[in-house]
Amino acid sequence: MFPYDKATWEVVDGAMFMGWGGVLPGLATLIAAGICVAVLVIGQRSESAKARAFDK
Repeated sequence: MFPYDKATWEVVDGAMFMGWGGVLPGLATLIAAGICVAVLVIGQRSESAKARAFDK
């Protein structure tokens, strides 16, 4: 089940991240940032609309 002889961190001698040197980390960060911005923009529009209803 475990890929090494012992199930400890002693046998790990290097980086285990498979995407190192590729575009996946940057792409995933860009997608996450885009989602965050979209949520903030949609939330701001929603709250502004609700606040306008009480200003009248």
